Amino acid sequence: MRRTIDWVNGAIEIIDQVALPGEYRTLRLTTVDELIDAIRRLAVRGAPALGGAGALGTALAAFAHDDPAAVRADAERLANARPTAVNLSWGVSRALSRLGDGPDAVLAEALALLDEDERLNQEASARAAELILERCPRRPLRLLTHCNAGRLATVGWGTALGVVWHLHAAGHLEHVLADETRPLLQGARLTAWELAEAGVPYRVLPDSAAAAAMARGMVDCVVVGADRIAVNGDVANKIGTYGLALAAARHGLPFVVVAPSSTVDPELESGESIVIEERALEEITTISGIPVAPPGTKVFNPAFDVTPAELITAVVTEKGPLVP
Repeated sequence: MRRTIDWVNGAIEIIDQVALPGEYRTLRLTTVDELIDAIRRLAVRGAPALGGAGALGTALAAFAHDDPAAVRADAERLANARPTAVNLSWGVSRALSRLGDGPDAVLAEALALLDEDERLNQEASARAAELILERCPRRPLRLLTHCNAGRLATVGWGTALGVVWHLHAAGHLEHVLADETRPLLQGARLTAWELAEAGVPYRVLPDSAAAAAMARGMVDCVVVGADRIAVNGDVANKIGTYGLALAAARHGLPFVVVAPSSTVDPELESGESIVIEERALEEITTISGIPVAPPGTKVFNPAFDVTPAELITAVVTEKGPLVP
């Protein structure tokens, strides 16, 4: 699997997720401003991938400035590019901790973070696959997922889709139901693209059809990623996740969250304090630039919601399941 984000010949190289699935292309980012723009328009996205972006962007700043204060100023702007995913500021802080040792040391720390992300996500998803096999007696399994939590959301491998790769390789998977994930269709565009690339059977469904699929007995388990996890087990993830957890609880289905431990925010006691990013109204009122709502329509467009711990079967990191 090609890395979603990497350091290549003195610059950051990313898979441009805005172009998928119509076109596969990479972008070469040489400045912190270019990286911030890529983050804000979701050319690179997903909590673990943003951790890598934060670390590599700090390395860019370290090579660009002789003044440590200027590096820290760029790092602060980068850390605040998206407010909800804790991994972004975590990646920045980790790379910045080596600033006193020079730019090469900052880059070395960032590259170590990339390697670690791939390894920890493989470990976390393997543990989650084991838990799902224990909780779900039916074989082969039918999983439902939301948004994109595959390799495109991480440096490599994936979290929720990492579980899919493990189960598919072991012959335990029948198919994946992928929510389209309105309004930006990360499920239809990105998750479906990854599943097709990997040869995993899948179907895309409207977000509003997920509860109906559960009611018809088409789902054995819901598995999702996370953008921030509170100490009490509350989880912030792509908008629509909370509704899935409610539906899963109603139908007695396991609801499993998979993430590296870097997504757990040790300073956050509960999900009530998580800052939820609200995005542009045009994401709702237009499709490909074509208006689908009357002029002047007001919009509520949160990018994430918070699922309370009592609705979650387990949060699984590389350290194992954390049962709320």
